[in-house]
Parts: sequence; structure tokens; C-alpha cells
Amino acid sequence: MKSLSPLEQALHAARALVLADLVAGDVAEADVVSLVEDSVTQRRWWVEQWPDGVEYVAGLIAQDVQDALLERYGRWPLCPVCGSGDPHALDVEPELGPDPHWVCGKAGVKVAAVGSLGRATGGTRSS
Repeated sequence: MKSLSPLEQALHAARALVLADLVAGDVAEADVVSLVEDSVTQRRWWVEQWPDGVEYVAGLIAQDVQDALLERYGRWPLCPVCGSGDPHALDVEPELGPDPHWVCGKAGVKVAAVGSLGRATGGTRSS
């Protein structure tokens, strides 16, 4: 059995992290998962052009999916920290760097690593 290249390993890991966050937010519908796949395809090309960017793909895929969801459905993931005021989405920081985290820009706090939203928010939201 052929082993995966470091690029493919990074893309598979990034896909798994973002899918875990989508599941935690109870938004991992088939059409949303296809947004993840679209991003993985685009980022595969991007990292092939810039191999040093391989450690950034998880954050970039999270941002891609967040942007695509905003266009189609609305803000995601909603901030679990701020209980009052207008609902707002978390941001990925660093925008281009290793070890991406979801952060609340309003409160200035790290909420969770990308892929760990379920632990930070106590699982799925109630409808």
C-alpha cells in the first residue's frame, strides 16, 4: 500500500479538523461537506505551488469554508463566548500561520484550536 505524501497527509488532516468543527456546530450537511472538498482541491494546488505553506492549510481551509458558508448560509462558527449583543462569527488566527485557532475578536480570546470546537462549545448547539 502506497503511503501518502506529506502534502496529502496535511490535506487529509486539515479536512478532518474542519469537518470536526462542522460536526460540532451541527452543520455538516452534504452540501457543506462539498465546500470542504472544494477548498481541499484548491489548497492542494496552492501548496503544490508553495510547498512551504503546507503547515498553513488547516487554517486556510477553515477560512475558505467559513467564507463559503457566509455567502450561502450565514456566519459560522458563532461565538460561544459572548452571551450578549449581535451574534458574530469567530475568526481564524493566525490568518496565515501554523497552529490555527478560532478566536473571538470582540473579547480577544482564543476559543479553540481548529478541529476542537466541540470541546470548547460543549458539543452541538440546540435548535
